Amino acid sequence: MSEHFTLITGRTAEQGRALHEDKDSEAYYRAMTLVEMNVEDMNRLRIEEGQVIRVRTAAGQVEVPAYAGELPSMLLFIPMGPVANVLVGTDTESTGMPPFKGLMAEVEPI
Repeated sequence: MSEHFTLITGRTAEQGRALHEDKDSEAYYRAMTLVEMNVEDMNRLRIEEGQVIRVRTAAGQVEVPAYAGELPSMLLFIPMGPVANVLVGTDTESTGMPPFKGLMAEVEPI
């Protein structure tokens, strides 16, 4: 069973702290390789904290652990970085910047 969500990306404080340790560190990798969701959405989809889920957009798909975040229902957050870049894609619609916010995404527990 999959559902459609809106995906946003951005920087996090945890990502910034881990970056000061080392961009190749395990802490930095963990800070970028996750998706945050509304806890009620997680419960509805029977997704447990830390469970790996598939997130798919028109640009690509990733499999990342899901964590409860303080987000409105049907909204996903992925920190900017290699994982988010797979989902954002390269089309800038002549703006010079890809759309990092408001992407339609499908979520599927695996």
